[in-house]
Amino acid sequence: MTIPAPSAAPPTRGRRWRLGAIGSLIVAVVASYGVATALQASAAETLLSQGKPATASSSENASVFPASAAVDGNTGTRWSSAFSDPQWLQVDLGAPADITRVALNWETAAAKAFQIQVSNDAATWTSIYSTTTSTGGNQSLTVSGNGRYVRMYGTQRTTQWGYSLWEFQVFGGGTPPPGGGSLGANVIVFNPSMSTGTIQSQADSIFRQQESNQFGTQRYVLAFQPGTYNGLNIQVGFYTSVLGLGQNPQDVRINGDITVDAGWFNGNATQNFWRSVENLSLYPVSGADRWAVSQAAPFRRMDVHGDLNLAPSGYGWASGGYIADSRISGAEQQYSQQQWFTRNSQIGSNSNAVWNQMFVGVQGAPAQSFPNPPYTTIGTTPVIREKPYLYQSGGAYQVFVPNLRTNSAGISWASGSTPGTSIPLTQFYVAKPGDSAATINQALAQGLNLIFQPGIYHVNQTINVTRANTVVLGLGYATIIPDNGVTPMQVSDVDGVKIAGLLFDAGTTNSANLLVIGPNGASASHAGNPTTVQDVFFRIGGAGAGKATNSLLVNSANTIIDHIWAWRADHGSGVGWTVNTADSGLIVNGANVTAYGLFVEHYQKYEVQWNGNGGRTYFLQNEMPYDPPSNAEWRSGANGYAAYKIADSVTSHEAWALGSYCYFNVNPSIHADRGFEVPVNAGVRMHDLLTVSLGGYGVIDHVINNTGGPAQGTATVPVTVVNFP
Repeated sequence: MTIPAPSAAPPTRGRRWRLGAIGSLIVAVVASYGVATALQASAAETLLSQGKPATASSSENASVFPASAAVDGNTGTRWSSAFSDPQWLQVDLGAPADITRVALNWETAAAKAFQIQVSNDAATWTSIYSTTTSTGGNQSLTVSGNGRYVRMYGTQRTTQWGYSLWEFQVFGGGTPPPGGGSLGANVIVFNPSMSTGTIQSQADSIFRQQESNQFGTQRYVLAFQPGTYNGLNIQVGFYTSVLGLGQNPQDVRINGDITVDAGWFNGNATQNFWRSVENLSLYPVSGADRWAVSQAAPFRRMDVHGDLNLAPSGYGWASGGYIADSRISGAEQQYSQQQWFTRNSQIGSNSNAVWNQMFVGVQGAPAQSFPNPPYTTIGTTPVIREKPYLYQSGGAYQVFVPNLRTNSAGISWASGSTPGTSIPLTQFYVAKPGDSAATINQALAQGLNLIFQPGIYHVNQTINVTRANTVVLGLGYATIIPDNGVTPMQVSDVDGVKIAGLLFDAGTTNSANLLVIGPNGASASHAGNPTTVQDVFFRIGGAGAGKATNSLLVNSANTIIDHIWAWRADHGSGVGWTVNTADSGLIVNGANVTAYGLFVEHYQKYEVQWNGNGGRTYFLQNEMPYDPPSNAEWRSGANGYAAYKIADSVTSHEAWALGSYCYFNVNPSIHADRGFEVPVNAGVRMHDLLTVSLGGYGVIDHVINNTGGPAQGTATVPVTVVNFP
C-alpha cells in the first residue's frame, strides 16, 4: 500500500518546537547486569604540588587569602595578591621534577599576561609557558620543564584587583596512560542467561529517561553479548546506542523488536535524532520492525528477518536517515520518509518514495527513476571502509576495523566474517568524562588508540591525532565540547585514521572548526589507505548557546566522509541569528574526497563548500537557515547563499541526489537565488537535484545556478533538475 507524503499540513522541520520533560530516573548498573568490571585506567600523571610549601610576592590579606590556599586542594579557598603588577605565586616541590602540566583555577581577578616558570634555586627562573591574552577561568596547560620550584609570574591583570587563584596545581612524573580499562557504568551489558524481564526492565528504565531527553547530558550503550534473546521490545531514545557484541550480526539474535517511534512528539518523527543500532540479527514479532528516525540515527550491520518500517505510527512526518552494511529480507518501507540514504546493503524490495531516496551499492534496490519516483540508484560503491565496531572475543573486548573495499555492492559479511583486523582493548586508551585533553594527548602520543566512554567531555586544548591508522571511537554519542574557543580535535596528514561515533557540540566561545582532517595545505596522497569520518555529528546551539565558524574541515586528500549531520540548531536553547552563529557545516579543500550521506542544515553562509578537485558526493539533505531576519542581513549584494557551493577553480567534481529546502519562518518574504552553485565546465557533473519550499515559507529561485524554476507555494512540491550541465 502506498502512503503518500502529507501535503497540506506544515512541512518537515519547521516543526521542532516542543521539548518533552526530561525524566529523572538514574539507572544504577551493578555487576550482575554484566557491566565490564575491568579496573579503571590509573592516572596519567601525578599531582606534585598539593600541600607543598607555597609563597607569594604579596597577599591581599595573609590571614584570609594566603599563598597556601592555592595548593590545599580546596576550591573554596584562594590566594589573592596586592593590586599591582607584577605579582607571583610559587610552590616548592621539595626536589627537582619533570613538569608536564600546570592547572590554574582563577577567581574573577585573573591574569591577562603571565608566565609559568621553573627553577632549582628559586633565584634563576626559566619560562616554560607564556601568554598575553589569557581570559582566566579554568586553564590546563601542557608544558615541558624540570625544576624544584614552579611559579606563576603575572605581569598584567584582567581587573583592577589583584591576581587570585582558587587552585594552582603542578603535575609531572607518573606513568603514561595505560591501555584498556572499564568502558564505564553507562555501557550496560546483557547476556543470554539473564531473564527477559530483567533485560526489558533495564531497557525500559533508560527509555523512560531518554524518550524526550533531547538536549540532556545522559549517554547510554545497551550491549548484547552473543546468544539468543526472546520476547524483547527495546525502545531507543535520545543518546542511546544498541549494539551486538558478536563479531558478526548473526552472533546476537533478538526474537523481538528494536523500536523507534514518535509518541513523545505526537507522532512526528522529525526530531528523533541521536540514537543508533548496530551489529544485531533481528526477528520482528509482527514481521516488521519500526525505525522511525531523522538525522544522526545510523542503522548499521543489521540483519533484519522481515520488513523495516521507517515511518512513525500513523505515518506522520519523518526526515531521516541512513542505513549501511545491512540485510533486510523483506521490504525497506520508506512511507513518509522525505529522504533516505542506503549504502552497501541487501534488501528484498523497497516501497514508497517522497522526495529524495538514494541507494548506493545496494542489492535489490529499485531501478534509477529520479524524479518519478525519486530514486537515485548507483550500482556499486567506489571506495569505502565500514565503520569500526566494538565486540567481544573470548570474553575480552576488541575493536574490529574492516578492510577497505572498492567498487563494492552488498554487505561486508555476506561470505562469513567481515574481512579486517581486530585490535584488543589493551591497545586503546579508554577516556572517561573528566579526562583532560592533555591526558588524552599523552595516550595518543605513546601510540594508543582511543575510545570515549559515554558522557560529556570538555576540552581546553586540541586533541591531536598524529599517528597513522589511529582509531578514535566514541560510545553512546560521547560528546566533546571545546572551551575557550579551541578546535577540539585535529588529525595530521597521515594514512588511515578512523574517526567514528562522536558528537561535537560547539562551546560558548567561537571555535574556528570543530574537527579538522589534515593541516592547511595538506598534499600527500592517501588513496591506498584513506582517513574515514563516520557517524560524526556536529551541533551549534540547541543544548545551549554555541558558536563555531565551521564544523568539519577536510584538508587531507582521499578522505571518506560516511554519514555526518552538521546542524546549526533551529530549536532548543541558545538559538537565534546572532546567538548560535556558524558560517559553514563542511569545507573540503582536499583532493579526491568522497562523501556518502551528508546532512548539513541551517548554516548562515555556504553550508557545504567544496574547493578540492576530484570530489564525489552521494546524497545531501539540506535545509537553509530558518531565521535570516532579511535578505540584506543574510547576504549583502545577493539573495542568500547556496546550500552546496563548488569553487570556481574546481575542474572535476560529481554529485548525485542533492536536496535543499527552505523554510524562512522568521521572514517568509526572503528569497535564495539558488540551491546549488557550481562552475560550468565538462568536469563538473551534477545529477538528480531538487529544491523545495516547505509550506511556501520563502522561495528558492533556481535549483542550480540559473537553471530550474522557483521552489515556492504552499503545495510543497519539489522542483528538479536531472542533469547539469
